[in-house]
Amino acid sequence: MVSTHEPRECGIATFTSDLANALADVDPAIRVSWAAIDDEEPELAARPEVRWRIRQGDPAAYERAAVDLNAADVDIVAVQHEFGLYGIWGEQFDDYLTPFLERLRKPLITTFHTVLPAPSSTVFNAVRRLGRRSDAVVVMTKRAGEILEQTYGLDPSTLHVIPHGAPPVTHADREAMKARLELHGRSVISTFGFVDPRKGIEYMIEAMADVVRAHPTAVYLVLGKTHPDLTRKTEDAYRRSLNDLVEARGLGAQVQFVDRYLSQAEILDYLHASDVYVTPYLDPDQITSGTLSYALGAGKAIVSTAYAHAVEALGDRRGILVGFRSASELASAVSSVLDSPSLKAEFERNAGSLGARLTWPTVATRMSHLYRALARP
Repeated sequence: MVSTHEPRECGIATFTSDLANALADVDPAIRVSWAAIDDEEPELAARPEVRWRIRQGDPAAYERAAVDLNAADVDIVAVQHEFGLYGIWGEQFDDYLTPFLERLRKPLITTFHTVLPAPSSTVFNAVRRLGRRSDAVVVMTKRAGEILEQTYGLDPSTLHVIPHGAPPVTHADREAMKARLELHGRSVISTFGFVDPRKGIEYMIEAMADVVRAHPTAVYLVLGKTHPDLTRKTEDAYRRSLNDLVEARGLGAQVQFVDRYLSQAEILDYLHASDVYVTPYLDPDQITSGTLSYALGAGKAIVSTAYAHAVEALGDRRGILVGFRSASELASAVSSVLDSPSLKAEFERNAGSLGARLTWPTVATRMSHLYRALARP
């Protein structure tokens, strides 16, 4: 795996670790090791699965990794691709993977975690170069595959739609979980994941002023810490703005922040306690959301803005789609779920039916088959 690795607090690191753990369960003969993209994580040195380290932002480090992988007992190289990990954003995208691709001699599978439908010329060239060099390309939604074929000209025979995984969920009593989390008697609305301005959390906070008029026991939980990169750059200005908004609207009892990096078990506990899960994200082109996959896996009633992944996932009455940057639409949709136990139960049932096909064992089994099909004898 060419990816970030825990303990780095990064969605790609979490995804890859979850996938590796699931692979170990479904196909124990697969051995997973990392060429870990790091930003000076000293803890990585003590992790035996991390065999190589790529210093993020050092172009030569990516090329050295390819040389090392060529010489190693590795059958498949799996790149987990997110643009910021493999180059520098600016007016142009400076792609550090070019020498890596020129040097690498092993079979290559690339998973694209972001697919931009209207790329700049440098992004277009980087994606096309990586996609054409890859023996297989994995995307997590049908729409992402369509974009890679139609916009970037990738060979459709190399494209594989394998969804983002979610933890298998066992039934938990919602009211008992609320009591355990000190939320007894509350109607719980939640959002989890790294906090940053792209999440649109301020619009759901604004919506709570209307929600609580009809549902005075409602509480909105913002679960997760600010993304570490954003904290370094802005000293957490966005979170401070959210706190200021809560205070200005007098919502201190109706909006709660759990400001820490949550374990998977903690995330599932909060999802079990939730009546409505909300993703008020701002980017209509967001092609993958791990938090949305978790909520589907947990069988939640979901309200979401109409970004690409949500549009694809929430059809067939699995949730409600609303417009971007609209507190009033968020409030109306959340209230409609809280007003109708039968509607909430229908959404939960339909989301859970899809979520059962997103579990990590199912996803890992499909990935295992793909790895084995492409490994050279």
